[in-house]
Amino acid sequence: MAHDKEMPDNHSLPSFEELRETAAEKGLESAGEIDLSMPEVWLNQYSLSPMFYTTRAYFIFTLALSSVVAWGLAAWIYQIFTGMGVTGLRPPIFWGLYISSFVFWVGLSHSGTIVSSLLRLAKANWRRPILRGAEAMTAFSLMVAGMFPLIHVGRIWRIYYMFPLPNQRELWPNFRSPLAWDMLAISVYLSASMIFLYVGLLPDIALARDLCPPKFWKKKYLTVLALGWRGAHRQWHVYEKASMFLAVFVLLIAPSVHTIVSWDFAMSITPGWHTTIFGPYFVVGAIYSGVAGVITLMIILRWLFELEDIIRIMHLANLAKLELVMALTWSYFYFVEFITAWYAHNPIEFRIWEYQWERFPHLLIIMLGGTVFAIIGLSFNKVRTSPAWLLGITILINIGMFIERYLIVVPVLTHRDNAYTWTDYVPSWVEISIGAGALAYFFLLYAIFAKLLPVVTVADIREGKLVTGRLRIGNTMVSVHADVEERR
Repeated sequence: MAHDKEMPDNHSLPSFEELRETAAEKGLESAGEIDLSMPEVWLNQYSLSPMFYTTRAYFIFTLALSSVVAWGLAAWIYQIFTGMGVTGLRPPIFWGLYISSFVFWVGLSHSGTIVSSLLRLAKANWRRPILRGAEAMTAFSLMVAGMFPLIHVGRIWRIYYMFPLPNQRELWPNFRSPLAWDMLAISVYLSASMIFLYVGLLPDIALARDLCPPKFWKKKYLTVLALGWRGAHRQWHVYEKASMFLAVFVLLIAPSVHTIVSWDFAMSITPGWHTTIFGPYFVVGAIYSGVAGVITLMIILRWLFELEDIIRIMHLANLAKLELVMALTWSYFYFVEFITAWYAHNPIEFRIWEYQWERFPHLLIIMLGGTVFAIIGLSFNKVRTSPAWLLGITILINIGMFIERYLIVVPVLTHRDNAYTWTDYVPSWVEISIGAGALAYFFLLYAIFAKLLPVVTVADIREGKLVTGRLRIGNTMVSVHADVEERR
C-alpha cells in the first residue's frame, strides 16, 4: 500500500499491486465482480468509488451542511418578509457583508478555470487528478456568488430589472449600475464554466454508465448525459480539440470577469476605490484565494472518499508551490496599493488606511499575519507535503482573503470624506446566518456532485498512466514514457 510520505519518481499513480490491495480493502471486488487481472478496470473502479461507495464521514458531513443551509435559508426568508431593516445596512452603508461575500466567491471561482486551463495548456502530467475538482469548484462558487446580489437587493421578485432587457414599461435598465455589470459577468462566466466542466465529464460519465448494473437508477440519467459517447476515435479527436479550445476561451474570460467586478469599485469617485490598480489586484487576489480553495477541497476529498491513492501528496505539494508564488505576488500588490496612497500624501486616501488600523486592527493582523505565515510555511517541503499543515494554512488564507474583501468595502463607506456621515457597521445575525449558509451550500453542492457524477477525471488519469507510468505486459511491469498529445 502506498504511503503519503512516499514520493513517486517517474509516475503519479500507484502501481497495479497498490491499487489491487486498496480496492480489496474497500470490498470493490465482490461488489463489481470484475477481473483482478485487468489493472485498468481496477483503476476505473477505484476512481469512480465515490459514486458507489459512501463513508460514514460523508453522511455526517452532509447532514451538518444541510442543517446550516436550512438555517441560512430560514434567515433569508425572514429578511424577505421583514425587510432589509433586519440587516446592519444603514445610510450611508449600502454595501456590507453581502457584497464582500459576493466579491470573495467570484474570486474563489477563478481557481478552477485558471488552474485547470493553465495546467492543461502547459501539459503538466501531474494535473490530472485535480482537474475535475478545480473545474467543479468554479461552477459551484459562481452559483453561490450569484445569490448575493439577489439577496442584497432585497426585493427578489423584481429580479428582472437586473437583466439587460426592456421591462414592461419599455425602459432599459441602468447600464451604469453595478447590478447590470455583475449579472453580465456572472452569466457569461458561469455558462462558459459549465460547458467546460460538462465537456470534460463526457468520457467519465460514459464510463460510469457502463459500470452501472442494468437496473441501477443512476444508469438512466448517466445514459442521457453521456450523449451517446462510445469512445470512438472520432469522438476522442473532437473531445481533445474542444477541450483545448475551451481551455483557452475560459482562460481569457476569467481575468476579464473579475476585472469587471473590480470596476464596481474603481469606476466610482469614492476615495480608496478610485484607483487603476484594482483590476490586476482583484485578479491576483482571486487566484491566491482560489488555489488555496482547491487545496482545501482536495484534502477534504481525500478524507471523505478515501482517495489517497489518486489525489496524492505529489499533487498537493505542487499546488502548494503555486500557492507560494501567488502569496508573494498578492503581497507585492497589497504593498503597492499602500505605498501609492502614502506617496501621494492625499489626506482622504491615507486617512482610510489609518482608520483601518484604528477600527479593525485584529482583522488586519489575521489577514497580513496569515499571509506571512503562509509564505514562511510553504517555503518548507515538510509543510508542503503535510495535508494537515496545508489544510490549516489554506483555510487561514481564505479567512484572510475574506477579511481583505470586507476591508475594501466597509471602512471606505463608514468613514467618508464628510465627517457628519461617519458611522459604524456591524453585520446582524441575519447576514451572518446567510453567509454561513452560503458556505455550507457550496460544500453541499460539491458533496452531491461527488455522489451523482465522477469527481475524478478517470479518462485523464488513465491517459496519464500511459504517458508516464508502468504498464503490465504479461507478468512484467514496464516503465513507459510517451507523448500521447503528438500521436495525431
